[in-house]
Amino acid sequence: MRSILPKIGSAARTIRFQPTPRPLQFLRYSSRTAPQLQKDDNAKPCPPPSKPEESSNSQKKRKPPLRNSLHRVAIVAQKGLPGGGGTASSPSPIPAQPAEDSSIISAICMAESFDMDKVVEILTHHNFELDPDSTGFELSEVVHARGLNHGDIFVFPSGTVVTWSLPQDVTNTLATKHLLPAAETPFIESKEVEDLTFTLDPDQDQSHVQGDVIVLGTRLANNLDTTLAKIAFSSGLARSTKLAVLESSLTRYLESTRHIPDRLSQGLKAPLSRDLILKKAGELLNLRSQLNHYNDLTDALPDIFWDSEEKLETYYAKIGKALDVGVRIKTLNDKMTYAQEVINMTQGVLDISEKMSSEAHSTRLEWIIIILIAIEVAFGLRSLYMEKYEDEFEETLLQELRGLREEVKLSKSEKK
Repeated sequence: MRSILPKIGSAARTIRFQPTPRPLQFLRYSSRTAPQLQKDDNAKPCPPPSKPEESSNSQKKRKPPLRNSLHRVAIVAQKGLPGGGGTASSPSPIPAQPAEDSSIISAICMAESFDMDKVVEILTHHNFELDPDSTGFELSEVVHARGLNHGDIFVFPSGTVVTWSLPQDVTNTLATKHLLPAAETPFIESKEVEDLTFTLDPDQDQSHVQGDVIVLGTRLANNLDTTLAKIAFSSGLARSTKLAVLESSLTRYLESTRHIPDRLSQGLKAPLSRDLILKKAGELLNLRSQLNHYNDLTDALPDIFWDSEEKLETYYAKIGKALDVGVRIKTLNDKMTYAQEVINMTQGVLDISEKMSSEAHSTRLEWIIIILIAIEVAFGLRSLYMEKYEDEFEETLLQELRGLREEVKLSKSEKK
């Protein structure tokens, strides 16, 4: 899980996994929580669970499928925020867990995109309430589901799921298992996860981002205003998580091509394949198209907020600034430019190498042709020589035969 804000992200993770004692730096986010935190630090250890809790635990053991079911998502969502769902007298098996989960925002990007019609079908099939606050957004832009009264789920077409007040394991199960049939080009093994925390501030009119904490101002807000603010912040977080996927992909790409400059330094005889270079050029072009052609990443304002209130644009810009989205996009483009220069240089070197190899091959062919012509000339001269001296040889032979013949006749006549 990548750290969202290197400066204070590690502190936030430490607090999440160590319920007590809480670090004092969280007191600056909400001064009203200081007495309660001090009270929690001085509290005595929690007594052993009562029999009803044991019965509940034994009931869970008898029904293990509930752990990863969407029904559990609804149950946990009901207990997400303080004061919701259950009664005040009902005990909690792990006292610190509900309070910790109630302030978590989790975003998971696990696919290139979502088929929003299938997302609606899946959530409706499991009896989730869609767009409970009548935000007016199209279901093709964002799907808002709520488990009972608390715990918001936002599904974006970019292949990202953002949840508020749900445990991370429930969010992971929801995104990677239940919504998997709606995912187009999923990448479960290389999914990206980002977390933030949030708090409600009834003394503030407007929401804002403080460090890695989103503060929702609820003094003049109703349920609709709070949900719209959540959608704006969730859209910005989904944008950051989608960008993290491209960052990881580019890191893997650069790692796979880091040997190319070393081989180029060895000279033109370095073992480089044109097929490899063409493949890497295609991968780089695909990454650059995903970054620059996906409007929600590079646009200052997504299309879904064009007709919305101006404060939603402000919230979207604030979360983008807090997550350094603009700087990261520029860094990605710079890295891709460098990678493109390496590919172009490599292709140029291969062109020169192939040209030199072609010229050497042409030279060899020319010499072969010259040698063949020389051989053909030699055979021609031999033929001319043989034709010239063949007639003289025949005449000499005939004369010798005639001389022998006359000598034979003379010898016979002398004997007689």
